Amino acid sequence: MDRVIPALMPTYNRADLAFERGEGAWLWTADGRRFLDFGAGIATSSLGHGHPHLTKVIAEQAAKVMHVSNLYRVPQAEELAARHVAASFADSVFFCNSGAEANEGMVKAVRKYHAETGHPERFHMICFEGAFHGRTLAMLSATGNEKYLAGFGPPVQGFDHVPFGNMNAVRDAIGPQTAGIMIEPVQGEGGVRPADLRFLRELRAVCDEFGLLLALDEVQTGMGRSGKLWAHQWAGIEPDVMSSAKGIGGGFPLGAILAKEKVAQYLKPGTHGTTYGGGPLACAAGNAVLDVVLAPGFLEQVDGVARLLWRGLLDLAQKHPKVIEGVQGAGLLLGLKLRPEVNNGEMQAAAVAEGLLTVAAGMNVLRLAPPLIITEAEVAEALRLLDRTCLRMTPSAAQAAAQ
Repeated sequence: MDRVIPALMPTYNRADLAFERGEGAWLWTADGRRFLDFGAGIATSSLGHGHPHLTKVIAEQAAKVMHVSNLYRVPQAEELAARHVAASFADSVFFCNSGAEANEGMVKAVRKYHAETGHPERFHMICFEGAFHGRTLAMLSATGNEKYLAGFGPPVQGFDHVPFGNMNAVRDAIGPQTAGIMIEPVQGEGGVRPADLRFLRELRAVCDEFGLLLALDEVQTGMGRSGKLWAHQWAGIEPDVMSSAKGIGGGFPLGAILAKEKVAQYLKPGTHGTTYGGGPLACAAGNAVLDVVLAPGFLEQVDGVARLLWRGLLDLAQKHPKVIEGVQGAGLLLGLKLRPEVNNGEMQAAAVAEGLLTVAAGMNVLRLAPPLIITEAEVAEALRLLDRTCLRMTPSAAQAAAQ
């Protein structure tokens, strides 16, 4: 019988584009077409493509040793952990491979903390409608999206969902089994919706009031994407534990759980592990990314360019009211909320036709998450291409008359 399914399992609806090389914020296909990348591998290629320092460090480390396992000391991981601790709220760091894995470990850490401090009944996390925490069974349950859960059996216990931004609902959901609150400072997949800074401060206060842990999912918002190293810094708060991934490796697979000592102390030998996590090559990449992001003036540059892009998108929305309903997000994680009659998947395809790569998100939003190294000139070019994309998507007078 002839095989019908492709060799590469069809779990994605892939665009018919294959990129041969990249430089900075640009990508080229094998046939020479050039694209301005405002998706950055879904907010992952933080330093863009072919960054000289990152690629040099990876090549040099690969030529020495790539993998040894965590049965031995890994100096690159020790250095990277120390640098993250010095630059954040955290006292200790666990390295893994991905955002979903970091979120799994973060939930385990929260549950373990309560079990070890005399409250094993506290294992429930309050999560938010519109969240996205990953594709593992537990993180699908934390996400709570019925579409993603369908066909995979009963959800994992211990995740209670409330409306995003609703403090009364949060308080109503707290019970004797509640262990912590898990939230993305900006919901990426869920429509590039930023949490109000006051709401984040109130979550910190309610966790302190009820003895809960505040667990932040900064997989997409972290490593400079908001204009600060971590998005929660805009609210002036500190979590108890935080997940990170995507941008921290600059495109090389790397995830992390950052935690305060009161949480991290209970993840002792045998309680959690990973084969690849924190390996020499991944952590060399992580150190290279930090070299760039922590350099004087870098985050200020990100913030300045992000504000320029924000203002340009507001102008674009004003110019194309039949296409764009509003602009939302933070830093270089921004979204165009499209009008109901304009489909974000179709607009994403129209942007590709103009030479611009974007990412669709929930709630009919077109997500823009360019590399952090974009220039003002590249922002201007992206706005020009988005203007042309909007023209492609504007309903004609004839269509309007027909409706």
